[in-house]
Amino acid sequence: MNITPINQERLLNAKIAYTPRNLKLASVFAVLQGDDVIPAAGDFVLARVKKIGHHSGLELVHGRRSALFVGDEIIVCYGHRYAPDQFEAQVPGDLGPCDLVASGGIASRMNYRHANMKVPTAIEPVGLLVDRQHRRINLKDTALPKLASLMSRPYTIAVVGTSMNAGKTTTAATLIRGLVNAGYNVGAAKITGTGSGRDTWLMTDAGSKLTLDFTHAGYPSTYLVKPNEIEHIMETLVTHLSVARVDAIVIEIADGLLQRETASLLDSRMFAKIVDSMIFAAGDAMGAIAGVGCLKQKKLPIAAVSGRLTASPLAIIETENAVELPVLDKAALSSPSVIDALQIPLGMNAMRPVSASAK
Repeated sequence: MNITPINQERLLNAKIAYTPRNLKLASVFAVLQGDDVIPAAGDFVLARVKKIGHHSGLELVHGRRSALFVGDEIIVCYGHRYAPDQFEAQVPGDLGPCDLVASGGIASRMNYRHANMKVPTAIEPVGLLVDRQHRRINLKDTALPKLASLMSRPYTIAVVGTSMNAGKTTTAATLIRGLVNAGYNVGAAKITGTGSGRDTWLMTDAGSKLTLDFTHAGYPSTYLVKPNEIEHIMETLVTHLSVARVDAIVIEIADGLLQRETASLLDSRMFAKIVDSMIFAAGDAMGAIAGVGCLKQKKLPIAAVSGRLTASPLAIIETENAVELPVLDKAALSSPSVIDALQIPLGMNAMRPVSASAK
């Protein structure tokens, strides 16, 4: 194990990704190196690009996507990744060569990839970033504090779906726009997923007053995170949004109902306590039927269906006939009348207490 001091100029010349965006470069004193160093999820690492693969760009701190070139030095986070349409990857047990598995800045070692995916971009860690006390700098060092708030919780709507690319983020963002068009201040949160600013920026662009995600709670991703930690993330983000005094909260849960962390969260008492209504996003009618049936079996408050299937009028008809719920396309979601379509009782009389005992 070696501690090698590093100068600020080298750090300033590195490309800093979205996930470690709150790193204070002045706090970095050295890099930790050695064959016996075992990285942990959330550890900040300086790495060098060795070969360009699937991710040819890096999502920078403020959203610009920077092209990557062999030899670039980048600052990213170690983290696990679960993406059926891309990669499954886990934090390696050493500082050897690994992969950039998400453009938001996730370093990991790929185990599986989708047949249509290129190999991931190969990176070579230079070392973990450490402070003057030789302590590793981790994403949890920049996490929002847990608040013990007595503020009321606004009406909360969750968006879940069948899988990646079912249209969850578009549904959430368009719903935010509809609530804003109806005159309400809206807060948003992405509870699970892999570190990237793309979804949160879309929610902000749609009109969210305050948009948070799991990285604000100190997690580079939520794959392989324990159930109680997922609940902690949800409680932390929802409490901070409540303190911001928004009128409604829209939350997105990544991946599909069968993904481990998503399934665990949907089965939790906290989720049932916090969420007042849900919209299910699906790519086709059969997926919508299966998903709605699953949510009803869990006795969760499913109110409507949306997602990619709404691009097809025939799929909308099939779904409405089968699930007997409104199927809302982007026009319906972004309209102020979405409040009536979902029967959302917004306003001060719709507030619910935030309870630390919701677990």
